[in-house]
Amino acid sequence: MRRYSSWQSYKPGAPRPAPVEEASPCVRVLGLDPGSRVTGYGVVETTTAGPRYVASGAIRAGTGDFTRRLQDIYRGVVAIVAEHRPDEIAIERVFISRNPDSALKLGQARGAALSATFGCTAQIYEYSPREVKLGIVGTGAADKVQVQRMVTAILSLEGPLGADAADALAIALCHAHGRSLRVALSQATSGAA
Repeated sequence: MRRYSSWQSYKPGAPRPAPVEEASPCVRVLGLDPGSRVTGYGVVETTTAGPRYVASGAIRAGTGDFTRRLQDIYRGVVAIVAEHRPDEIAIERVFISRNPDSALKLGQARGAALSATFGCTAQIYEYSPREVKLGIVGTGAADKVQVQRMVTAILSLEGPLGADAADALAIALCHAHGRSLRVALSQATSGAA
């Protein structure tokens, strides 16, 4: 007979503990950098040899009617999710802007991008711009050029990389790096229990 030293009571509506992440030979991560005119996307795979580039680009919603732009973002992300079938999705958290109208539009674009991912089973993670810059460049105050250079170097890319695609790849890489740490910590704590 097995004895348990602790127990957990059931409480309706209480948050469930986070699932324990297991090491997987390859996890596909979609990074999204939402914008009301341009939404960047980047797809990487985590491998034992390190992150591997899969795809990147931008959904250009243009400058027309705002609701049309939101529809374009939604349809674009739906198509990317269908094509690349990510296991996990990392998206940039909205930052506080001095211009409330811009912040509201950015939040709506982010909502359109997030809504487009709900049809798949991928888990969704959020990162602030500062977390991403710190994780990729080593300083939360890095500029776009520094992020582009580091993403290009980490993924061994050749040729030009657009700023929106670089930001989305940086979000995916930030998640991939953090994922490795979470898996290691999870395995260490589950082995100690």
